[in-house]
Amino acid sequence: MTAVPRLVVAAPSSGSGKTTVATGLMAAFSERGLAVSPHKVGPDYIDSGYHTLAVAGGGPVRRPGRNLDAYMCGLDLMAPLFAHGADGCDLAVVEGVMGLYDGAAGQGELASTAQVAKVLRAPVVLVVDASSQSRSVAALVHGFLSFDPDVRIGGVVLNKVGSDRHEELLREALEECGVPVLGALRRSDGVSAPSRHLGLVPVAERHADALAATRALAEHVRAGCDLDGLLALARSAPPLDAAAWGPAAAVGGG
Repeated sequence: MTAVPRLVVAAPSSGSGKTTVATGLMAAFSERGLAVSPHKVGPDYIDSGYHTLAVAGGGPVRRPGRNLDAYMCGLDLMAPLFAHGADGCDLAVVEGVMGLYDGAAGQGELASTAQVAKVLRAPVVLVVDASSQSRSVAALVHGFLSFDPDVRIGGVVLNKVGSDRHEELLREALEECGVPVLGALRRSDGVSAPSRHLGLVPVAERHADALAATRALAEHVRAGCDLDGLLALARSAPPLDAAAWGPAAAVGGG
């Protein structure tokens, strides 16, 4: 049984800003002195490297970024692996993969962020690329809210907001959905990690720059997000009935 506060950071599609928000939250909460457990849905090891760096200053124990891959590890191991990684932490932040409901091709919700969020009984924060839209954002969010009633979307973070007026229009539109806006991040070219092919440049190849990038992400998220509201949402997650995975038992060693 684990009662670790937890959030899943998801998005309607890739490129919406999940990594920006998730890594920024990990770093910002760590800078507050919280012991943050970082996780990534799927096999992506590059994002996990940034997550490890983002939480390096939080608490006495260094927490590595951990993957939660239902396709390769099996769905039954998701909660035990999470409980193992988050043991003793004040907060766990799980970055999703692709769009919220995207999973293994042709296999329904298998390995999707939505499936992992349901297994972890974790509230979802939906990161929406708000550029080039205003009231339409409500239709987009409404669709994600209603698609699977077992997925609890607890809040929205608006990304790539153009101005105060743009933010005002977006917030007004989302009042119709009844989901709280827990952040509004302005467009910024100075806070995103550099892309290479389909991923990010690994931390080991640019450690100093990566450290500066995580600090910039923390500042960006701290300035635009309601950290207290997000922490309250994380603390609303119910207890998770799962025994922590044990490496010694798993490999048969002492």
